[in-house]
Amino acid sequence: MAKHRKSPELEEKISILPTTPGVYMYYDSEGNVIYVGKAKNLKRRVSSYFNRTHDSLRTNLLVRAIADMRYIVVPTEQDALNLENSMIKEYQPRYNVLLKDDKSYPWIVVTKETFPRVFMTRKKLKDGSKYYGPYTDSASARTVLDLIRDLYKLRSCRQNITPEYIARGKGRLCLDYHLKRCNGPCVGKISSADYGRQIERIKQILRGDMNELLDHLKSEMETLAGELRFEEAHELKLKYDMVRRYTAKSVIVSQTIGDVDVFGMDEDGQDVFINYMHVRRGAVVSSMTLEYKRRLDETPSQLLSYAMNEIRTSLDITFEEVVTAQKPDVEMEGVTFIIPQRGDKHKLLEVSEKNARQYRIDSLKHLERHNPEERVNKLMERMKADFRLSEPPRHIECFDNSNIQGTNPVASCVVFRDGKPAKNDYRHFNIKTVEGPDDFASMKEVLTRRYTRLMNEGKGLPQLIVVDGGKGQLSAAVEALEKMGLRGTIAVAGIAKRLEEIYFPGDSIPLYIDKNSETLRVVQHMRDEAHRFGITHHRNRRSKSQTVSALDSIKGVGEKTRTALLTKFRSFKRVCEADLDELAAVIGPAKASIVYSAVHPETTANND
Repeated sequence: MAKHRKSPELEEKISILPTTPGVYMYYDSEGNVIYVGKAKNLKRRVSSYFNRTHDSLRTNLLVRAIADMRYIVVPTEQDALNLENSMIKEYQPRYNVLLKDDKSYPWIVVTKETFPRVFMTRKKLKDGSKYYGPYTDSASARTVLDLIRDLYKLRSCRQNITPEYIARGKGRLCLDYHLKRCNGPCVGKISSADYGRQIERIKQILRGDMNELLDHLKSEMETLAGELRFEEAHELKLKYDMVRRYTAKSVIVSQTIGDVDVFGMDEDGQDVFINYMHVRRGAVVSSMTLEYKRRLDETPSQLLSYAMNEIRTSLDITFEEVVTAQKPDVEMEGVTFIIPQRGDKHKLLEVSEKNARQYRIDSLKHLERHNPEERVNKLMERMKADFRLSEPPRHIECFDNSNIQGTNPVASCVVFRDGKPAKNDYRHFNIKTVEGPDDFASMKEVLTRRYTRLMNEGKGLPQLIVVDGGKGQLSAAVEALEKMGLRGTIAVAGIAKRLEEIYFPGDSIPLYIDKNSETLRVVQHMRDEAHRFGITHHRNRRSKSQTVSALDSIKGVGEKTRTALLTKFRSFKRVCEADLDELAAVIGPAKASIVYSAVHPETTANND
């Protein structure tokens, strides 16, 4: 393998690197930080960039741009990950993985006050208050807040209500008190101890401890009923039912799972989506999804490390048991990683992966609605990479052959522009030079006719041709293009029957496109369209052939008579169903008698 050349100064720096964990920074010739990386062994990791040619073009470009290098030694891999994360955020190097999700998530905060307030916020401050979440969206947070406000009477004012404030008589009862939404702590209508007991129950809801809350409400309700305080017991019964209804709507994965953190991943080329779920007693308490843009073909394990560190630092969470499909590339002390193959935790992982996939789909829909041009560009770049093209496939044509038992062989050509059908450009072909059901020869004929005509008319050629079939169909297409001198001008690929298999000229091993890829969605759509368009034309041709031959066999019926009958009755079946008077009205009594006798021989025989 060829090595990348480096300056004597850089070579000397690398030669004396320590073998300890640390963070390294690469600089370009202008002194800009272009990459920050972490390493368990600094010397081995940095040297690996220069001692070989990399598979990734972008990595090779990075190495060529490195003019200088600096490093920081840290005690552990975890420390290296933390430092790398903070330095990437500070310098935002062009070759580092990009965290695209920079939106703030909603939290529910319980303030640190004598009479705490409970409300939604998007700013998590270090003010001693307790924050719960994050929630996937504001609607989810409001649902929880609505439950809390229906169950408990809390203040919403911003007054600093202290014992001194109440003693001075500064408070005034507001509308919330008269609407029975607040217990009036500002004027001493409720003690701080009683108000605090409400807050503890609210914290149970926010932590997801619904079973404990239900047990408490049920116990209190039974106590009140035993004391014959039925009105108060009824109020608790209403609250009990309310909590049960809310719990029934919660995402309950399993009653047997304790407290775990789950990371599910979904990817589409360079875009990677990592969903995080915090599960408490089998219920999803909070969830969020991070979106990353690969820069140097980072592995799933590397991206998981970034995501875990981002969640840990931004949400102030300590991981203990993590369910995931792969371990991160950094050792994390005190964390147990579980890679389930079956059971409840595997189902839990599937839920997280489904959330990541749905987030990706929703992001694409949002992009398509608000920035359709960017959406198309993104799809074209993805298809360019999947089909190994030198340019985006803005114009694609897909071919399919159709024949049943060797009769009426036809072919269809569907055209896609920017990933969508261009139905006005669809074409069908009746096979003219091929005898019998020879799909390979038919494919050669159709491609030759199609592109000879496009060149003669001076029309644009596609960037990609897709043929429905495996290696045999692909070879026929390649031969046709070579004969026309287009082999190096138009790329061609074959789709095998299982759809996920894409064959390229000269490759015996097919490419398997990710089943969640947008490229596969477009390929499936093309193939379905080509098949539908070809089958429809084939059926129409068979029907027309059968009708014409049936009318042709009637002696004394010429072309004008056939045309008149088909124009009026639309099909041979309806001609047969027509009575003698209906036929005579179209073609006259004499011709009508001939046609009627021919299509109803049994009637004529009975009359004889």
